[in-house]
Amino acid sequence: MGRRGDLMSIRQCSTIRMENGELTETVDDICIEETFRLYLNDEFLVKLAATPNQLKELGAGHIICECRASGSTGVPIISDVYVAEDEIRVFTSEITGSGRPCPDITISKEDVFDIMSATISKTWKKTGGTHCSVLFSGKKLVAKSEDVGRHNTVDKVVGYAVLNNIDLSACVLGCTGRQPEAMVLKAANARIPIVVSRSASTDKGVILAEKEGITLIGFARGDRFTIYTGSHRMC
Repeated sequence: MGRRGDLMSIRQCSTIRMENGELTETVDDICIEETFRLYLNDEFLVKLAATPNQLKELGAGHIICECRASGSTGVPIISDVYVAEDEIRVFTSEITGSGRPCPDITISKEDVFDIMSATISKTWKKTGGTHCSVLFSGKKLVAKSEDVGRHNTVDKVVGYAVLNNIDLSACVLGCTGRQPEAMVLKAANARIPIVVSRSASTDKGVILAEKEGITLIGFARGDRFTIYTGSHRMC
């Protein structure tokens, strides 16, 4: 098994493929998965299985999306992130109020299709093994991340926004993965008002989106999509 040197870490693996009734020896591109230890203010939090890129963004975004600030329900402010080997160390300086998503942002059907087009990734085409999330601000693509885990892709784009002082309350999140409660909660914790996904939501995902004032759009494929909550933001 050999490692390729492209941006999204990929290895080549010898495989046997069944196709048209025939078994053939071939070589497939597969995604690399590694495990990282995440620390908050020098306290160990969790092990994360992830694609080994955008690790600072992964750490910062995970802290925001999971609101992992000791003794507070507010949003942590990231002061620094260090990555060394298999460790991601995030430091926070203070906590702000959590707030609710910005009610003024809107989205058009053309925006929905543009956002989903941006989630198409070269690595997925090569491997079929990654998810992708994108972040749009003012109709402009500001962040894009691929990973073996759909949760990680959200953490990474949120982390990029936090580390680059992008206002998440004015952003739209686009995802390839399903939107159960845990995924919608990431957007709520990051104060993102609109989530668009190629896949479905769940009952608890929809309930949470409604409660948090999030516009949740699913099944955005081809020329169709489904608005679960927050239709008032469609323009």
